[in-house]
Amino acid sequence: MHSRYRPHILATLSLGLPLIGSHLARMAIGVGDTVMIGWYGVEPLAALVIATSFFHILFFLGMGFGTGVMGLIASHVASGNETEVRRGARMALWLSSAFALSVMPLMWWSEPVLLGLGQTPLVSSLAQDYLRIAGWGLAVVLGQLTLASYLAALERTQIVMWVTLAGLPLNLFLNWVLIFGNLGAPELGVRGAAIASVTVQVVQLLLLVGYAAWVPVARQYHLFQRFWRPDWQAMGQVARIGWPIGLTMVAEGGLFVASNIMMGWIGTPQLAAHGIALQITSITFMAHLGLSNAATVRVGQAKGRGDRAWMRDAAVTVIWMSLVFAGIAIAIYLLFSEQLVRLYLDPTDPQAPAIVALGAMLLMYAALFQLTDAFQVIALGFLRGVHDTQVPMWIAGFSYWVVGMPVAWALAFPLGFGPAGLWLGLCVGLTFAAILLMRRFWRGHARGDWTRAAAAV
Repeated sequence: MHSRYRPHILATLSLGLPLIGSHLARMAIGVGDTVMIGWYGVEPLAALVIATSFFHILFFLGMGFGTGVMGLIASHVASGNETEVRRGARMALWLSSAFALSVMPLMWWSEPVLLGLGQTPLVSSLAQDYLRIAGWGLAVVLGQLTLASYLAALERTQIVMWVTLAGLPLNLFLNWVLIFGNLGAPELGVRGAAIASVTVQVVQLLLLVGYAAWVPVARQYHLFQRFWRPDWQAMGQVARIGWPIGLTMVAEGGLFVASNIMMGWIGTPQLAAHGIALQITSITFMAHLGLSNAATVRVGQAKGRGDRAWMRDAAVTVIWMSLVFAGIAIAIYLLFSEQLVRLYLDPTDPQAPAIVALGAMLLMYAALFQLTDAFQVIALGFLRGVHDTQVPMWIAGFSYWVVGMPVAWALAFPLGFGPAGLWLGLCVGLTFAAILLMRRFWRGHARGDWTRAAAAV
């Protein structure tokens, strides 16, 4: 048994660890922007938070094409179909760019939208200043995502990590220059942060384009040859796989936005503790997200080979690895909950002790999150590997919004459990999604003759 799974473990780690690193580096860039704008001023910080939330909703909606093509390309690579690899990746880039251009007016004229959502005139104006610049980076970021999926499907994930990591110091340097007006540059505030972000994104995209055009394993597919030619059949296939993924991402992201709003109804200290606990869990969630991406590639390869026994072994390996990561995170939460929350607070703040106590309690519920959230995102990775995205979209939407959100509201307010009830409700929704999505994969796509000798990894 050990020898049967060892090649899968090594292959999954080789794919997954760089993807985890790239997700963490991307998160660190966002944290760096927030901290440096926070040093600049309170209103610019509020504007940045609102603007990046606005940007990320559109990003989530458009990322389905770049994410969905990962399993498709992995299947075609495994089956040796070079033409289909090129067609799928190219049209994913087309669709991502078209989506980004189509939503640009929303960012260009975002001030009336934000005013309508109850934001102050100053924050709305500053947020629009940011989005009018950062919006041009949406096509760039979605292009990065697509090329990262393409290279991951070719088992070249390390370059994605290194390119993302290289963006971190460059982003911090450009923020320092452009936000504060150092080295003779004009002091631009939030606009400086936007210019820095777009500059870094363009540099990262060019590095990935250069790598995809140069490295021999990718060069053989001639991705950029006659790039301007539309391929309507491939575009339709990528769109059918991709748009449900975008809607699934928006549904999940919206669940946590709604939880922020409802926690704000309870009180400001509770919202602060909630935000800190979510930030901590999102860091450990990156491990499961990276493994989910690796699962998409591994299951997609199995589909391309037509080997369901291999698919099952690859999937079991990812589940056990995710369990190990979850176990480590749970141990950290249980042993160091108060210390973790204190990192985010000024110890001299009179509200700090209450926030620490509540945040530490919420991290106990975050231990449950680790298992449920991990399993639902891993299951989504499996299903994307077999190009199954539409039914999972409905399952996720039902679990998050028909089950999770009403239960969270009922436990938090009518039943009087407060913040703990809200988190329990989120756990219920995510658990429902995990069970239904895992069942769809194991009772459907992964069924077959599992007794055959496993194919070579």
